[in-house]
Amino acid sequence: MTSGEEKLLESFRQLDSADQSTLLAFAEFLAFRSGPVPESKPVITQEVTEPEAIPRPAEESVVAAVKRLSKTYPMINKNEILAETSDLVSQHVIQRREAAAVIDDLEIVFEQHYRKIRDAGSRD
Repeated sequence: MTSGEEKLLESFRQLDSADQSTLLAFAEFLAFRSGPVPESKPVITQEVTEPEAIPRPAEESVVAAVKRLSKTYPMINKNEILAETSDLVSQHVIQRREAAAVIDDLEIVFEQHYRKIRDAGSRD
């Protein structure tokens, strides 16, 4: 990775999800504007692995659930689900929403993002 790529990645990681989407859209626009990618540059695709089957404990904290789900779905870019997971954790911590209900919703978020990645990979 070049120093420019590293700097771009570092800046990208500091953005919230909305700004990340904007940056990606702008980068895609610039790439489109400059023409097709030369054949000498390989297109990198990521193989989507199956989630690791880690059973949910009977008693689990919300934070432990996020860690378990991150291990279950290592293929998910955590920055892509940061807003959703942060919102759910806040619902538990600040609004005192029941942990089990929040964990149920976290599992749905992770599963939905996994399916999106898997489905996108099967179209390539």
